[in-house]
Amino acid sequence: MVTQALEEIRRGTAEIIDMERIEKLVSKYYEDGTTYTVKAGFDPTGADLHLGHTVLLQKLKVFQDHGGRIQLLIGDFTAMIGDPTGKSETRKILDRTTILENAQTYQDQVFNILDASKTDVVFNSTWLEALGAAGMVSLTTTFNVARMLERDDFEKRYKGGQSISISEFIYPL
Repeated sequence: MVTQALEEIRRGTAEIIDMERIEKLVSKYYEDGTTYTVKAGFDPTGADLHLGHTVLLQKLKVFQDHGGRIQLLIGDFTAMIGDPTGKSETRKILDRTTILENAQTYQDQVFNILDASKTDVVFNSTWLEALGAAGMVSLTTTFNVARMLERDDFEKRYKGGQSISISEFIYPL
């Protein structure tokens, strides 16, 4: 059964970062029923999940079928900023109501694929709001502007004279 589970997990993947760890976790599940956690995060910046999300959700379902408990991380705090990756301009700030409505839609759609009883939903505002201004300033000391500008998306926008907001710089932290 372990071999079949691992084949299903590998199927359709281009790269698996730590297959050895996955093998141990899945084997342990089939040996003694010990479950393990697989995390996936979504920023609810749009009203619906898109096709790309379904690829990940299908793989998460495979993990659920083989002992995985899914931690669905809803980026309600980070959605206010929006992931700047691949963006050529600053995203518009979303209001809290829209973000929470989107998050609910995401959950409704996710549970058409995932088993809700094997899924824990967590919101990143739980810890990011508690971080506070002092915590955020402390976090910013671990990065520098030169390093942030090395990111392909920021570099292109900077060289092109396009705006990059401070909030976008904070997002990758």
